[in-house]
Amino acid sequence: MTQKTRVGLLFGGKSAEHEVSLQSAKNVHQALDKAKYDVVLIGIDKTGQWFLCNEEHFYRYANDPNLVAIKPTNQRVALLPGTERRRQFMDLENHHYLEPLDVVFPVLHGTFGEDGTIQGLLRLADIPFVGASVLGSAVGMDKDVMKRLLRDAGIPIADFQVFHRSSISHIHFDMIVQRLGLPFFVKPANMGSSVGIHKVQDEAQLSAAIQDAFLYDDKIIVEENVIGREIECSVLGNNIPVASLPGEVLPHHEFYSYDAKYLDEDGAGLVVPADLPADVTQHIQEMAVKTFLVLCCEGMARVDFFLKKNNKLLVNEINTIPGFTKISMYPKLWEVSGISYSNLIDRLIQLALERNQRQKYIHTSFDHSSRPDNITNDN
Repeated sequence: MTQKTRVGLLFGGKSAEHEVSLQSAKNVHQALDKAKYDVVLIGIDKTGQWFLCNEEHFYRYANDPNLVAIKPTNQRVALLPGTERRRQFMDLENHHYLEPLDVVFPVLHGTFGEDGTIQGLLRLADIPFVGASVLGSAVGMDKDVMKRLLRDAGIPIADFQVFHRSSISHIHFDMIVQRLGLPFFVKPANMGSSVGIHKVQDEAQLSAAIQDAFLYDDKIIVEENVIGREIECSVLGNNIPVASLPGEVLPHHEFYSYDAKYLDEDGAGLVVPADLPADVTQHIQEMAVKTFLVLCCEGMARVDFFLKKNNKLLVNEINTIPGFTKISMYPKLWEVSGISYSNLIDRLIQLALERNQRQKYIHTSFDHSSRPDNITNDN
């Protein structure tokens, strides 16, 4: 009998997107082929504690996105980097080591999960993990750095300004309008799922928008409003990524807000695949792959675009751990592109294992005697 791959499903986390993570993890767990995988459920609560969760009942209020929460257990666990493989995870309550994991699937959206933090910990522990590594995760999460890299690579983006908390007194409505026009958006630089985002229509709305955005980060983005179709494209792969057919989001709210994405089942319409000419579809796919590579991503990402009336394409952002809920665009786009949800999960796990195997050939210490050009020059 072929030995099953042990997959650690990591979910929850210290993030404003905690509840979204739980919904995504529920769907990933259901899609994992239990004949091929032993699934270990590791939930992280909002204080940052890690728990070994019960597979039968690992959520409370699982069907209510407003109330969904990790069901607490008495098995707290810790990851111990720098130890041998069989001692990577410890059950803190019973003082014994868990059987080693072959790969971790982080379904952690937002802060501490999508920004390179957990990726760095897993990399240090030499545990293969699904998705972008440290650099790609950090760059993809920070909208300021992401936009500057895209701009330098010649990829079209919306105009924007950046303000740090220390420069809050320099944020003036008239100066923003002079550059970006009205309306404009205020966003935390490091956050996803439209948390902390506000569409500002007049001066009276600016102060509250700024205060709310600064709740989630020390840096905010003020961005021009782009009138165009909202197009999304999924990307899959490591060194040679491929793009799915694109899809279109038709928000029924003022914009594609958190409520529209996760709480209101009628918050947005999804057209999958998008009704686009073949040449436009190809351009979107090429731009999605280029964005993925420019931002040093691996494994998976969803690239979001604005398509203007003249078919000019602007990259809005990239999501390195896109939603995996039953209404999420990332798996839906791969489904219409010929990869089922279950096969998509399989492919992502294989990509993680392949990358980890490749990284084993990278030296992490310097041995002068082993250099091929180590030739003494006596002159």
